[in-house]
Amino acid sequence: MAHAISVRLKQEKDFRFAIDFAGGIPVLHGDEAPPLGTGSGPNPAQLLAAAVGNCMSDSLLFAIRKFKQNPEPVQAEVTATIDRNAEKRLRVQHIQVKLTLGVPAAGLAHLDRALEQFEEFCTVGQSVRQGIPVTVEVYDSGGRRLK
Repeated sequence: MAHAISVRLKQEKDFRFAIDFAGGIPVLHGDEAPPLGTGSGPNPAQLLAAAVGNCMSDSLLFAIRKFKQNPEPVQAEVTATIDRNAEKRLRVQHIQVKLTLGVPAAGLAHLDRALEQFEEFCTVGQSVRQGIPVTVEVYDSGGRRLK
């Protein structure tokens, strides 16, 4: 059941890299912020935050849809805290994910069960959690905190 994914990166200039996902997916350009790069694309920490947020959003959507419910549109806001470690090297210290459903919670049957299990479906989030704390909050469309 194991499978591998491959992504190719090619330096274009300084810290700007073309990131090729293949399979007809458009090339994405990554770049470091000044003073290293020009900030012409997301930096690696932003890509990590996006990957965790995307995966958590997918997992929440999947868990709710298992019960034939429609929570759309789901939105995510992800904050990665970067600070220096004991060796004075910059590291991602924490990732905070805020997911917001597109509908009121009262209109979704079995939401409690979906909220209990959705994080376990997130391949990227659970993998990242092995080295970086990841916290997740879920809100409905009215701003009510559900988790």
